[in-house]
Amino acid sequence: MNAPLPQDSVPQPFSSRWSPYAYTPRTVEKEKIEACFDAARWAPSSYNEQPWRFLIAFREQEAEFQRMLGCLNAPNQEWAKHAGVLILTAIHTRFDRNGSANRVALHDLGAAAGYFALQAAKEGLQAHQMAGVELEKIRTTYSLPEGYQPQTAIAVGYVDTQSTHSDLATRDQNPRTRKAFSEFVFSETWGKAGL
Repeated sequence: MNAPLPQDSVPQPFSSRWSPYAYTPRTVEKEKIEACFDAARWAPSSYNEQPWRFLIAFREQEAEFQRMLGCLNAPNQEWAKHAGVLILTAIHTRFDRNGSANRVALHDLGAAAGYFALQAAKEGLQAHQMAGVELEKIRTTYSLPEGYQPQTAIAVGYVDTQSTHSDLATRDQNPRTRKAFSEFVFSETWGKAGL
């Protein structure tokens, strides 16, 4: 059962971060994106490997923005085309330190992307992370080297609160909910509420 968000239980930018479907086609300042990447690089990672990689296109780079947009699946293209910035993510699948497989690289990318999204909210932006990408198209379009795997995409920009771009934009008007602690924090045995 989803629980309503508690009031004032977590500080900004945690409580203000969300994943909108409606963006204004507005320029995003480079220094704001740099601040987001600076936050991402401070995310924790196994052995401090920082296995995440990001490809970026600003909407002002029209040809590059369209090329990156083409790596998203069709439903995501429909709304993400209005974002100020598009980002593709990838992971390095092996540890630099010894060449062994890094089974937590995707976990570490998730932490970096989370830090990125929190900083985006602090900057007055919002980041929407997407699984709906064309993995092989990313690999070939951007010539990913061996040992690197494409993973996700992120749309970043200024939210359009008046949007009617798509049916998805109406989701942005719905109340935000999260699962109750009892659904994901367990103690003593699986499924027994731990808090």
